[in-house]
Amino acid sequence: MITDAYPAAVVERAARVRLLLMDVDGVLTDGKLYNVPDGAGRMVETKGFDSQDGIALQWLSWKGIRTGLISGRVSPATEERARQCRFSYIYQGHIEKIPILEEILRDAGVRPDEVAYIGDDLTDAVIMRRVGLAVATANARPEVKRLAHWVTRASGGNGAVREVAELLLKVQGHWEEILRKYEALD
Repeated sequence: MITDAYPAAVVERAARVRLLLMDVDGVLTDGKLYNVPDGAGRMVETKGFDSQDGIALQWLSWKGIRTGLISGRVSPATEERARQCRFSYIYQGHIEKIPILEEILRDAGVRPDEVAYIGDDLTDAVIMRRVGLAVATANARPEVKRLAHWVTRASGGNGAVREVAELLLKVQGHWEEILRKYEALD
């Protein structure tokens, strides 16, 4: 069975997920921030995002699993990436994440146990303690990994989000349909 690769407790939690939230730096990116000059010589921050994470986030959208981000930093690159990936919730500039989580839960009409969250650093711990499926990236701080129900094999910005998306799609019975769509079944 396709879900045998995951611990039973993770499968049980993932089956309930209707909303996937995440941090940005260290999750959607490798955590590196690049400052480059714009045409006027001012420094502009940019980031690198994984293309396989992006397509998997779109698949979640197709299957009715909403997505969102809560980031302490404000970045136009993050805003654009979230738009491209069809995020339902985009919150930037928020180090205190609990009020944002509560606002999203109200707006989305979901319970905390129907939410998965991917984090990598201490500011994510408070959210991870409050959701149904807490995921840490491979590059997460040890304290964050200890709180996680599941730790990805990939680091942030290098396929960690794709791993979580595939977990959700497989557990919720959508993965074979995705494979059929792209003629990737054996």
